Amino acid sequence: MQVACTVAAPDGTQVRGLKQEDFHLMEDGAPQEIASFDASSTPARIALVLDASPSIYHELAQMRGAARALAGNLSPEDEIAVVSFSQQAHLLLPFSKNRALLDRALNSSDLARVENSSESNIYQAVFLTAQELFRGRTGRKAVVLLTDGQDSGLGLTWDAVSAQPRLGAAPARLAFDDVARELAADGIALFIVSTENRPRAMTAAWLRTHESQMLVTPEAKKLEIPHYTVYLAELARRVGGQLYFLREVGDLNEIYRRIALTISAEYTLGYYPSAGMAKAGWRALRVELVGGAKAPPGTQVVHRASYYVSAFP
Repeated sequence: MQVACTVAAPDGTQVRGLKQEDFHLMEDGAPQEIASFDASSTPARIALVLDASPSIYHELAQMRGAARALAGNLSPEDEIAVVSFSQQAHLLLPFSKNRALLDRALNSSDLARVENSSESNIYQAVFLTAQELFRGRTGRKAVVLLTDGQDSGLGLTWDAVSAQPRLGAAPARLAFDDVARELAADGIALFIVSTENRPRAMTAAWLRTHESQMLVTPEAKKLEIPHYTVYLAELARRVGGQLYFLREVGDLNEIYRRIALTISAEYTLGYYPSAGMAKAGWRALRVELVGGAKAPPGTQVVHRASYYVSAFP
């Protein structure tokens, strides 16, 4: 099992130069022996998943420049794939280190083409990207999703039950829980850029307060947070992702630059779960710095809070 994490100083800068002995890892509260350690030396694979639906079509021109900025801040050895979607997902570029092919994909008519549909199947596109591009791959993995969050496919509502697989539904019908489990099981870091405004009540402090509980609640509804934005935050919460708001930062290039710097400063901790892998379900993770680690006071370790063990390996 691999756990990717970043270490952020109070001023937001990434802390580099830490060693294996600086970290303490726990699963379901039980200490785990770190068997392998990688301080961003292994090439990463990053999938850009881009919403090309009519609702955010006007963002595409800015997105092209931002994607190039992201690539410019990554290692030349890092591989990038490009997926666009509205009603259907389209693979524009499989994983490649060739930045000329990336430019070609970003300028592709397929990316600019808006399907004759008002539907936007966001979570299906993310699920297919995780399943088809990342399944069976090792090393550092990330999905960078650009969207407004208004999904057409899963029928998500303020009733949290709508996120679960439906009894009696066709086995192939996708549920929100399926998407979270797929990302968590494969250890894929998730960076979401919402083109919407940050809801006033969805502060960083509010998200930290609710980091260990479902965000889709009557309380959140009373705070007038759009339910589709809550589900983006819920997906990030479950898989240890990060959620950015374009209108808050104001510059997609800057957001993608921050994401690239975060990816390039990752530490990857590998371990063999002491509990084994026979029992399916969610398992809680916690990564801490040990005393004596060379990091400023108030430094935070950012990592996914859990992972999912599938009953069908």
